[in-house]
Amino acid sequence: MKKIQIISDNNSRSLKIKKKLLKVLKKDQIKRKNLVIVIGGDGFMLQTLKKNKDLKKFFYGVNSGNYGFLMNKFSSININKNLNKANMISISPLVMTVKNNKNQTKKYLAINEVSILRQSRQAASLSINYGSKQLIKKLVSDGVLVSTPAGSTAYNLSVHGPILNLNSKKLSISPISPFRPRRWRGKIVSDKSKINIRNLNPIKRPISAVADNIEVRNAKIIIIKTNKNIKFNLLYDQNRSLQKKIKLEQLRNETS
Repeated sequence: MKKIQIISDNNSRSLKIKKKLLKVLKKDQIKRKNLVIVIGGDGFMLQTLKKNKDLKKFFYGVNSGNYGFLMNKFSSININKNLNKANMISISPLVMTVKNNKNQTKKYLAINEVSILRQSRQAASLSINYGSKQLIKKLVSDGVLVSTPAGSTAYNLSVHGPILNLNSKKLSISPISPFRPRRWRGKIVSDKSKINIRNLNPIKRPISAVADNIEVRNAKIIIIKTNKNIKFNLLYDQNRSLQKKIKLEQLRNETS
C-alpha cells in the first residue's frame, strides 16, 4: 500500500471533506507515489507548499475555500480515478530578499506574487531595476507587484496586470494605482531577471514587502528573483488543469 499523506485546514468544511475522503480513498489503487492531498483554499495550499519545499512530492489540492484557483473540485465518486489520471505541472517560486530600516535582511518564498505596498497615507516612491537596466527612475504609487505566471490571475489581474501563460518564462511587473507617471502600465520581463526595488524615501514614505501573505514592514531594498532549484509539482484533474484555468481567465478578461 503506497503511502498517501493528507493535510487539511482546520475549518469544518475541510475536515468534513477529509472524513469523506478517508472513507472512499483506496490507497492500494493509487499508482502515484509521494502523493500529498491538500484540503483547503489557495492560501492553505501556498502555506503547505512552502513548508514542504525540500520534499519531492506531488501535491493534489482539494478545494474547500471559495474560488480555489490552485485546487481541484472534490468528487467522492471519482477521487481514485482522478488521482491516477491527474496531470502534473511544475512551478518555481520567487525569492524575496528584503533589507529593512534596521539593515536586517529577511528572505521568503512567493509562489503567486511579491507585493510592495505603501505603509502609511503617503504614496510610495520607488525606483525599479531589472538586471542592469533601469525600468523606472521614480514611481509614485500605492505600490508595485511582481507576479509569476501561476499568480498572474490573482492580485496581479486585479491591478490590471497581464495574464501570463505558464510556459511563458516571464514575470509581470505591475504598478498599483500609479500617480507619477500616471500612465505607466508596467513591464513583462524574463523570469531570469533579478528585480531590484528601492524605497527612495523610507522615512517619510515607508513601505511593506509581502511575499504572498508574509509581510516585512519598513522595507528599504527588495530583491526578487526566481529560484529554479525549487520545483513544486502540482496535480490537476484532466478537465481542470491550471493551464485551462488561466486560459479561461484570459477569455474573461478580454470580454469583460
